[in-house]
Amino acid sequence: MTTLDPSAQPATGGSGAKIVGGGTGEGPGPDVMAAATLDGDKVITSDGEDIGKIADIMLDVRGGRIAYAVLSSGGFLGMGNTLYAIPWSALTLDTNEKCFRLDITAERIKNAPGFDKDHWPAMSDPQWGSSLHEYYNQRPYWLATRGAVEGRRLDL
Repeated sequence: MTTLDPSAQPATGGSGAKIVGGGTGEGPGPDVMAAATLDGDKVITSDGEDIGKIADIMLDVRGGRIAYAVLSSGGFLGMGNTLYAIPWSALTLDTNEKCFRLDITAERIKNAPGFDKDHWPAMSDPQWGSSLHEYYNQRPYWLATRGAVEGRRLDL
């Protein structure tokens, strides 16, 4: 596996996507962006394969965090696509190439637990989430950010 820029660390203590590249442009981004801006971005594996596009970004509504990106791979004109939930922290946004990079091989993605548009997993199930994070060698987002979001209060 290729290691991406080691200096590209998330600012939230390990739970966010990393950002590499110098492409900043005008307006919001790349640190704060509309989720819809990222829909359709291609995902490139460590072995250089374009494995699909971001179809959705899943929010942990109660926790106020991004939980997963849903990758759509294969199929034709949206038919027969396999969907994969990828922990947000496993992704690196490449602002130069305007894509996401994933530090695993295309073969590993093809063997990942996938689903179809009519049979989504229970993404709030901690057992499912822990297993998925383990597959991608990531710390579960709800553990990685716990200290950053719990018990914090702004005194105005």
